[in-house]
Amino acid sequence: MTPPPRRLYLSALHKGSGKTSLTMGLAAALRQHGAAVHAFKRGPDYIDPGWLSQAADRPCRNLDLHTMARAEIRAEVAAAEGWALIEGNKGLHDGVDPQGRDSNAALAAELQTPVVLIVDARGMTRGVAPTVLGHAQFDPRVRVAGVILNRVGGRRHEAKLRQALAAYTDIPVLGAIPDDEALRIDAPYLGLIPAAEQEQAQQAVERLGERTAEHLDLAALQAVAETAPPLGAPPTPAPRREAAGTPVRIGIAHDRAFNFYYPGDLEALERGGAQLVRIDMLGDTALPPVDGLILGGGFPERHAEGLAANHAMKAAVAQAAAEGLPIHAECGGLLYLSQGLHTGQGRHAMAGVLPVETEMTERPQGHGYMALRPTADAPWSPAATGGAATAHEFHYSRLRTEAPRAIPRAYRLDRGHGLGDGTDGLIVGNTVAAYAHLRDTSACPWTGRFLAFVRSRRTAVDRT
Repeated sequence: MTPPPRRLYLSALHKGSGKTSLTMGLAAALRQHGAAVHAFKRGPDYIDPGWLSQAADRPCRNLDLHTMARAEIRAEVAAAEGWALIEGNKGLHDGVDPQGRDSNAALAAELQTPVVLIVDARGMTRGVAPTVLGHAQFDPRVRVAGVILNRVGGRRHEAKLRQALAAYTDIPVLGAIPDDEALRIDAPYLGLIPAAEQEQAQQAVERLGERTAEHLDLAALQAVAETAPPLGAPPTPAPRREAAGTPVRIGIAHDRAFNFYYPGDLEALERGGAQLVRIDMLGDTALPPVDGLILGGGFPERHAEGLAANHAMKAAVAQAAAEGLPIHAECGGLLYLSQGLHTGQGRHAMAGVLPVETEMTERPQGHGYMALRPTADAPWSPAATGGAATAHEFHYSRLRTEAPRAIPRAYRLDRGHGLGDGTDGLIVGNTVAAYAHLRDTSACPWTGRFLAFVRSRRTAVDRT
């Protein structure tokens, strides 16, 4: 007999409430108790999903109402076995759309999933009741089924919070987490430290799971999770790509400097006939035999000295680009392909494929969703139709020197910052380097388009 579905949507009153650490702790605690856990993250984030993947011991999936069709979102969650833990971003009713159609509440309603509201209780006592009531009653489509009190100041503080909620609401308290440094992970930029950079990351996750379990009512959380009805969606999205073509080898820069990839995109590449070859841009000294190369995002500025010191790899990438190897670079990949990256520690020579210098800044230069309209020069188009494709950007860097006008651009922007001149995607030979992060979906099947271009170039080379 199939066990009942177990789904929880963990949201908060506002960002910075500690919900990612708490979701990580809950995922790890459930796994430590023998449960299969699938973690999901609302929005286009890479960093939080990296940690949630470690906590659940399986890839975390992003759920994004801007880049995915609703059927795709439902299918992703319906395919989960055991527990589906969905972590929101920002507050329960926050989103880009002023009508709330892209809010956490809207997504929870779409997925028919009970919400557990995480309340940063610092400085609160009786006021917790109207605050929680307001969030619970604001959208009648959403059921706030419980509250977790976070960053509680002690037993007396916890007692006052519980008394207020019991007196004025019928929403149960499912746990109370003390304000303890051991239950946090430091947060640079707008997210947590990437798990790929954190020393002894798994040990930290395990400790977090053990400590979190001490303060949560796991039985009560399970009872709430089991009230989620079956989604009635197919376990996997309907086929939407062409059959896999001739096998190709695609290099993937994946190391401490570059690790921003959506699991679904990597899987789409493999379904499309690609053998993925992982490359350490810091430690490897040569490119393996590949038919194409993907340089994803990450934090190359933190490893600029090491990247600059690896002269052999920089020369290999530059030579491959000059010889026409198809290269898809996103954000951090663009920085690596520039002539030099300027940071607070000075200039670091990069691979030199692009005739521009780049620099880090103190404030974000581009942050949010983008609408890309491919130009006639784009070697491959991410859009499923002739219209615009939705992407995402978040970067503290910019071009230090203006890109020559003679260099073609892959995209014109209906929305977003990109290169800062209404365009994105510098094209040099068969290289496209953009600030845009693409997500392979039915509306943006970029992996299939990239592989088709890779195959076309390989065929052209084979004929010469």
